[in-house]
Amino acid sequence: MCQLLGMNCNVPTDIVFSFTGFAMRGGQTDTHHDGWGIAFFEGAGVRHFVDHQAAIASPIAELIKRYPIKSTNVIAHIRKATQGQVALENCHPFVRELWGQYWVFAHNGDLKEFAPLLNGAFRPVGTTDSELAFCYILQQLRARFGEQRPPLDQLRSVLSSLVHEIATHGTFNMMLSSGGELFAHCSTNLFYLVRQHPFDTAKLSDEDVSVDFAQVTTPNDRVAIIVTQPLTTNEQWTAFKPGELKLFIDGIPQAVD
Repeated sequence: MCQLLGMNCNVPTDIVFSFTGFAMRGGQTDTHHDGWGIAFFEGAGVRHFVDHQAAIASPIAELIKRYPIKSTNVIAHIRKATQGQVALENCHPFVRELWGQYWVFAHNGDLKEFAPLLNGAFRPVGTTDSELAFCYILQQLRARFGEQRPPLDQLRSVLSSLVHEIATHGTFNMMLSSGGELFAHCSTNLFYLVRQHPFDTAKLSDEDVSVDFAQVTTPNDRVAIIVTQPLTTNEQWTAFKPGELKLFIDGIPQAVD
């Protein structure tokens, strides 16, 4: 299975600390060596980096560790291939436009007998079940709401139905964001925590690195981290329930269903 990492916060924040530990799972502390990727929202734009190399050996991953790109929504993924060859076009996260906004999606799991009819503008470039599911979600959202983005309560309701429909075909841990929010669905394993005042020191589980967040934050900062398996050894992570979909806005988790 692949691994997911997401960040949602109320002020632009860098993900260097969390990504440093996460990238170690791409070939060193775990066997996820079939590519990786990360996407940062910045205003209406997205910085998108993918590589078919293992994260532990990728020069692009080294750049991300050393370059503190600040964002309020980030989605990252390290791949262990179940469907689709090891190739750049099969690396998550995937990016598409809908309603004049970029949408970013990443998936951990394996979908069986999932072959929806795609009849619109959203088509996979690669050969993964993940990209197929992403295209299907966007197609159904456009079919339901047309060319204008709906209010958030309507969007979350329809997205909940779509997620549960797809999850009947297998494991569907996923993250989805259009830059103002982050949706996360758990089939099997997903955890989150919220860092806020009073901040403390965090220690990575995959690397001998610690950060005292009190020294690099303000009392008003709030950061939610969502990940397949906890990244730190001395913080309290909350497990998602199987089948649970959560919405994160400004670092605050909200139950969708």
